[in-house]
Amino acid sequence: MKQILNQLFNHQSLSKQEAAEVMTNIAAGKYNDAQIAAFISVFLMRSIELDEVIGFRNALLELAIPMNLSEFEPLDIVGTGGDGKNTFNISTCSCFAVAGAGYKVAKHGNYGATSVSGSSNVLEYFGAKFTTDINVVKRSLDQAGFAYLHAPFCNPAMKNVAPVRKNLGVRTFFNVLGPLISPVQPHYQCLGVYNLKMMRLYNYIYQSLGCQYSIVHSLDGYDEISLTDTCKIVNNNGEFVFTPEQLGFTKLRQEELWGGESVEDAARIFMNILENKATEAQHNAVVINSAIAIQTRCPEKLLENCKLEAIEALENGKAKLAFQKFLEIYK
Repeated sequence: MKQILNQLFNHQSLSKQEAAEVMTNIAAGKYNDAQIAAFISVFLMRSIELDEVIGFRNALLELAIPMNLSEFEPLDIVGTGGDGKNTFNISTCSCFAVAGAGYKVAKHGNYGATSVSGSSNVLEYFGAKFTTDINVVKRSLDQAGFAYLHAPFCNPAMKNVAPVRKNLGVRTFFNVLGPLISPVQPHYQCLGVYNLKMMRLYNYIYQSLGCQYSIVHSLDGYDEISLTDTCKIVNNNGEFVFTPEQLGFTKLRQEELWGGESVEDAARIFMNILENKATEAQHNAVVINSAIAIQTRCPEKLLENCKLEAIEALENGKAKLAFQKFLEIYK
C-alpha cells in the first residue's frame, strides 16, 4: 500500500491491473483502516479515472457471490448516493412502485454513508433479514417482483470498508462503484448520479457493457429526478433535458424531499408513500423516478403511460403488496 499511496500522492493514476490488485487486497483484509482511509482520501482530492473504475469493478465482481437471475431479466434502480441532500428513500420507494406495476426489480444497495437512511437502513427497519441465498432471492422476485441484494453480503470488500466509509461520512469512490458491482449484473439499469461528470463516466461504461440504461441527474445536485430543478437524462437513445413542468409536474422545493433526522423519520415517509398518505411532492418524486425506470425496462413505452402505470401501482395498493410480500420472504 505504501508504494500505491506514493504513486497516487505524486498525481499518478492506477492501471486497471493495479486497481484490481488493490481492491483484491482490501477484500483479503491486507490493509488496516488507516491505510484504507488514506487510499480513499486520494479520490476525494481528484476524480477517479475510467481505468481505475473498471479495475475496481472487475476485482469486485470476481470476488462477488454468484447471483444468476437472468431468467427474470430484472431491472436495478439505484442512486450513487453522496449528493448530500438527505432525501427520503426515493429510489427504494420507486422499486416497489415498479414491482407493483408488474416488473422484476433486483436492487443492489447498502446502508447510508452520507445520509441518514440508505436502502438497507429502511428495509432493515421494517424487519427485512438480508441474504444471499439464491432460492430466497428467486422466490422474492417471483412472488413479490422485488429482491434485495445487500452490498456487504454480496462482496467482502464492501464489508471491509464499511466502517471507514461511515467514519469519513463523505462521498467516496465506493459511491461510484456501487451501481456497477451488483452480482446480478442486470442488463437493465436505471441510475441516479450526483454530477454531470459522473453522468459522462457511467454513460461510457454502460455503452461498453451493452446495457439498456437510463442515467438521471437534477442540475441542482440530486442523484435522482428531484423535480426541484431541470434534470438531465442520458439513455441508449441520447441526451435529454427536461424542466419539472415538461415532465408534467409543478416544481418542488428542496425541503419537500427531506428525509428527516433519523431512520424512523425516513421509514415513516416510506410507508406513507406506499399507503397513499404522502405529500403530493413526495408522491410525485416517486412517480417520475418510477416512470423513468419503467421506460428503461420498456423503452418503446411513452413516458406518460409509464407515469400512469406507476401512479396506478401506488394507488391500487400493489406497490404496498409487493413490499409486504418481500418482507414475508426476507424474514
